[in-house]
Amino acid sequence: MKIRTLLFNLFGVTSLFILILMISSCNQKKEIPAEGLIEVEGGKVWYRINGDSDKTPVLILHGGPGSSSYGQEPLKEISDEWPVIFYDQLGSGRSDRITDTTLMTVERYIEEVEQVRKYLDLEKVYLYGQSWGTALSLEYYLKYPEHVEGIIFSSPYFSTKRWIQDANELVKTLPDSIQKIIRTNEKNKTFSNQEYKDAVDLFYSKFLRRKERPAEVVDTASKYFGTNVYEYMWGPSEFTATGTLLNYDRIDELSKVEVPVLFITGEYDEARPETVKYYQSLVPGSRFKEISNSGHATLNDNPEEAIEAVRNFLDEIE
Repeated sequence: MKIRTLLFNLFGVTSLFILILMISSCNQKKEIPAEGLIEVEGGKVWYRINGDSDKTPVLILHGGPGSSSYGQEPLKEISDEWPVIFYDQLGSGRSDRITDTTLMTVERYIEEVEQVRKYLDLEKVYLYGQSWGTALSLEYYLKYPEHVEGIIFSSPYFSTKRWIQDANELVKTLPDSIQKIIRTNEKNKTFSNQEYKDAVDLFYSKFLRRKERPAEVVDTASKYFGTNVYEYMWGPSEFTATGTLLNYDRIDELSKVEVPVLFITGEYDEARPETVKYYQSLVPGSRFKEISNSGHATLNDNPEEAIEAVRNFLDEIE
């Protein structure tokens, strides 16, 4: 009897100890490095976390496809209040480069965002999408709405047809000689022609990035750019779409967004203010902010005003 009691007590204590360990391990959050690489389908993606407050973090979804989070670096300023998570999508930036075009799909990039969220152990996030990143933000929300607290659509792209319509309106403002060069080379598909490249540069200086960047910033941004992803999914330039996104259109899905939303666009943005105001009208209760003296790259052209708009929006909804 004594042996039986002793064994019972021993096993009882052991079971209790194991139970305590299990509860303790469940309550412990895994340690997440402030910077590192995350394994996703097709390779590894780079991320960095700025800030350590307990507020809902802001996850940056950069443009392109094929650009990087480098252009959103000014958003580090809001990390005094909200953690800001920068990450480069597969095929660009500091993430693994890819040549397999089966990885260059909207569906895979949606799942990539989910893999990043899971790895970083984020229950809820604010999404900050820029350009192509706004389409990715919308797509992610439509599939995983339970993890999204709010969305900032900066210089949004939701429809290739609408984007090209706006681009055509902006091309019409260029000198006739430049318009002829653009249309001739588009017709002949001679996108490596130097005259076409010069015309692209002129368009970009007016509607993409109006404020010149230091040479070292240009070099880094160029190094980070995933040209093959951009050209495969989009095309040779911002106003010429030839890639897999040619028929992309999700405008009708905007009415399904039920979290707080801020639309941002530049005064001279290729995502034209008129169009962005229309998008905003489709999302009940959403907000709109036009950034003065700015093209598509609002964080480059007028970072102070763009950051203030983001900060004010997050303050209001919290």
